[in-house]
Amino acid sequence: MKPVKIGVIGLGNVGTGTLTILTENARNLAEKLGFPLEVAAICSPRVHTRELPALPGVLKTTEWREVVNHPDVEVVAELVGGTGTAREIVDAAIAAGKSVVTANKEMLALSGVELWQAAASAGVSLAMEASVAGGIPIHTVLRDGISGDRIDTLFGILNGTCNYILTEIEQKGAAFGDVLAEAQRLGYAEADPTADVDGFDARSKLAILAGLAFGQRVLPAQIFTEGIRRVTPLDFAYAHTLKHTIRLICAARRTPTGLLLSVRPSLIPQSTIMAGVTGAYNAVWVKGHYGQDTFYYGRGAGAQPTGVAVVSDLVRVARELRYGHPGRLSPFAHGTLTGAEPLPIEQLKSSYYLRFRVKDAPGIIAKLAGILAGKGISIDAVLQLPNEPKDDLPFVITVEPAEEGAIRAAVAEMAALDFVIEPPLALPMEKGL
Repeated sequence: MKPVKIGVIGLGNVGTGTLTILTENARNLAEKLGFPLEVAAICSPRVHTRELPALPGVLKTTEWREVVNHPDVEVVAELVGGTGTAREIVDAAIAAGKSVVTANKEMLALSGVELWQAAASAGVSLAMEASVAGGIPIHTVLRDGISGDRIDTLFGILNGTCNYILTEIEQKGAAFGDVLAEAQRLGYAEADPTADVDGFDARSKLAILAGLAFGQRVLPAQIFTEGIRRVTPLDFAYAHTLKHTIRLICAARRTPTGLLLSVRPSLIPQSTIMAGVTGAYNAVWVKGHYGQDTFYYGRGAGAQPTGVAVVSDLVRVARELRYGHPGRLSPFAHGTLTGAEPLPIEQLKSSYYLRFRVKDAPGIIAKLAGILAGKGISIDAVLQLPNEPKDDLPFVITVEPAEEGAIRAAVAEMAALDFVIEPPLALPMEKGL
């Protein structure tokens, strides 16, 4: 059986990892498929100066259209990223009747449904395993592995940069800024870390998973999102006192009236398996209505772990091309996605951790307790570790389950008090893991 020819556009970390796997693992891939996967063309602005695997006879170009229009290329791997040129590449490949493999979570979160509809109309495939959680095949799990179940809840640690920073703060007691600078030096964080530390990268990934797990189209802007900039070593000290830790949690919950979605730093019990996910690793915990709990763990990024996901998609698409398939598989695990909007985050009901910084004065706790009581919120505990000086005194109040809307109203009222140095930090305490 003749080879399936691949065109790779983008030779950053993921593109280079993909090329390495396609060349070094070529014999094993051919044995699995019954025919070879061969690279026919590659594209990158620095393709002629990069150190790359030996690729005799392969077209090397700086112009992506030459790859898309190459007569031998049957599958285009778009590994550029972003929503500009990448979208042009995918649109052009589909229009040319070529299947597409992409790792582009931002583009898929915004336009994945339209791209899949275009691909289906053109009779080609769109595959996107590498767009979420790098080396964890979570798309395959939700689309195939547990497709017989009905997902009730999904929790994920989906950004390795944030997880690395939080575990460094936890383990070394270093300030956020210092850990971020070290993460940038080591290559874990970009020069502009906004997408990672403010939760936007994880938000795009959760939007994609919402389609896979719940059959609902969700745009990133519809997901409540908070980043990790305000988390301090002191928050971990209090969290440990409560037998919890802190992670950036992507949460999706099915309720009788709709989906509740959020990306935010949250307290999770130290006894849970999710609490053991440290460093740049990712994890996804899924609770099914019938199958109950399943857990998936692995590298969330990196050239070769993510490259494995890209090549695995290439393998699947190549099988479809050579062996035929009665209908192209939807990458979203559902024939169509509903357009219902997620519920407002104000409807979330949870226990909360409230961390304060105040100028010490008589009656502070009574004043704060009065505000909470006025919003129908009951105090669970008050914690205060020894601290000096008294003009910047931290302490924590944990509260019984309350609606997010009430918590927000209370925090806004507390932030206006003259003894409060900064708005209280409110983090949910996830008990359901």
